[in-house]
Amino acid sequence: MHILFIGYGKTSQRVAKHLIRQGHQISTISRSPKAEDTANHLIQDVHSLDLTELSPIDAVYVLLTPADSSAEAYQHCFVESVEPIVTALASHPVQRVIVVSSTRVYGENQGGMIDDDTIAVPIDQQGQILLNMEQAWQRAYPERSIIVRPSGIYGSSIQRMLKLAETTQHYPNIHWSNRIHIEDLAAFLAYLLHVEPFAASYIASNQQPMPLHQIIQWFQQQLAQPLLVLDSEIYSGKKIYATRLRDLGFKLEHNDCFADYQAAIAL
Repeated sequence: MHILFIGYGKTSQRVAKHLIRQGHQISTISRSPKAEDTANHLIQDVHSLDLTELSPIDAVYVLLTPADSSAEAYQHCFVESVEPIVTALASHPVQRVIVVSSTRVYGENQGGMIDDDTIAVPIDQQGQILLNMEQAWQRAYPERSIIVRPSGIYGSSIQRMLKLAETTQHYPNIHWSNRIHIEDLAAFLAYLLHVEPFAASYIASNQQPMPLHQIIQWFQQQLAQPLLVLDSEIYSGKKIYATRLRDLGFKLEHNDCFADYQAAIAL
């Protein structure tokens, strides 16, 4: 198969490695040059995409990153890109489009449970924009599009957590957080290329919601720092379960985030 990646950052590159090993042909669209030579790299703006010189494209992965976290940047990146991409793909025999969104489309913020059967109801503008993007892709490719909603993606970089550990003396409440390792996310995205039949959307998370203050305290213990004080027993955030991923029988390799964090500290 000829597979096109629109957006070729860290996650896309990992997905592509899985697919190259399977014998697929890879082309990519990005805003900057890429050093590897196992794919056909094109530097283009997704808002003025030209795919006329490419051989027929069978499947597409869309993993875009906004310039910043503002609503305007989200709208420009995620929603305003759909129509030009679909137009550029019109002459290609695309059979599957896999679009990476976010669990931000679920607005729950009182500690409740979320799974794949939960209706997405955003509570902020960025979440609504992501949902609008999902719906635009599903309209453009009905029965051919898969939306993937990862929770917090983590990997070998722990600088954010180290900074939190160093600067947090108090935490306001019990805030449920969720995560998936970038290698597991990449493997799952590659896996979805061949799933039949497939659902319209999948959550990607490791099935282990954790209070964020406990994770910060773990880092503080590793650094021999004073442990933060929890100010209240009020709950926020959401407990996310990837029920469709589980039901597919897909196995995660990174089931213990603390083992991953420990390995990252040792680097």
